[in-house]
Amino acid sequence: MLKTHSLIEPQDLTVEEIEQLFKLADDIKHRPLLYQNACAGKLMGTLFYEPSTRTRLSFESAMNRLGGRVVGFSDPGSSSATKGETVADTARMVSAYADIIVMRHPWEGAPKVASLYSDIPVINAGDGGHNHPTQTLTDLYTFHTVFGRTDHLNIALCGDLKFGRTVHSLIQAMSRYEGVSFSLISPPELRLPDYLLDFLKEKQIPYKEVDRIEDAIADCDVLYMTRVQQERFADKEEYERLKDCYILDAEKMKLAKENMVVMHPLPRVKEISTEVDYDPRAKYFRQARYGMFIRMALILSLLEGGYQPKQTRLESTARSCKNPRCICHFQEQPQQMLQVGEGVYRCLYCDYTEKETQ
Repeated sequence: MLKTHSLIEPQDLTVEEIEQLFKLADDIKHRPLLYQNACAGKLMGTLFYEPSTRTRLSFESAMNRLGGRVVGFSDPGSSSATKGETVADTARMVSAYADIIVMRHPWEGAPKVASLYSDIPVINAGDGGHNHPTQTLTDLYTFHTVFGRTDHLNIALCGDLKFGRTVHSLIQAMSRYEGVSFSLISPPELRLPDYLLDFLKEKQIPYKEVDRIEDAIADCDVLYMTRVQQERFADKEEYERLKDCYILDAEKMKLAKENMVVMHPLPRVKEISTEVDYDPRAKYFRQARYGMFIRMALILSLLEGGYQPKQTRLESTARSCKNPRCICHFQEQPQQMLQVGEGVYRCLYCDYTEKETQ
């Protein structure tokens, strides 16, 4: 049984718990018939306020393969959100019907709010440009399967590092493994947020920032490509200017090591040429399949936590979150800027961090 009741960010799981999930996913993969009725009689509520193909179908496939059933919505227009119902109230309501909730939301911190008020486990399936912990589990499980390890890896992260929630989650998760280093490939406009650069420095994790794929591909063990996300841009002209800034093709792959692997959380647009699909080092479609097995393991493990009634009451703190994408600006949710160090404050919902000026 996992110590956490919900999975909102990668740090909710210990390294030991992640290893347990790997073992369970391996067993599910090799002995599927043993688990085909493991969730019989259980309901999963899928609350997708934002479009999704892979993540939603992966979760639904996982629950169906475990013998459970799925209820929910994939379009917020068909939910009571159009009537003004809050995330907190939706979580309370769904926890009266289902056994576990999977939520994707464009507002950063929304799944955290749901977990504070839900009586059943909540899984964050992506909240804005903040976190995507089950994609991170998928990535780690891919490392485990392909390399036989999750440590001593040089990972090159390419593309939208500013809004890429998969990148943010992966960096935080990999910080707990030995011998990890990063190459950060992005244009200046899409560089990694300062709070994550500070995080890397604090953890003394080696990293370098470069502008071109060619500057990092020869040394990396993993090239993790990401798309430039149109839905995160307020300025559409800036998106048009940056959308095709990186394209991985067969010519660039000639510079990579023979045992290097290419990963991508998908969907791709043009950032990986289709000619790369036939290179044995391309693992992104297999990576998507691994995601189903690790989500099956996660669902089984979180369901052991069962029903835990919540009576959450929060009072607003004096300091306000300045992240315009945080849920606290969209709904009547108390501000929660908590002091995490001397003169340092962090939002409970979206992890926006602010340093007190003298």
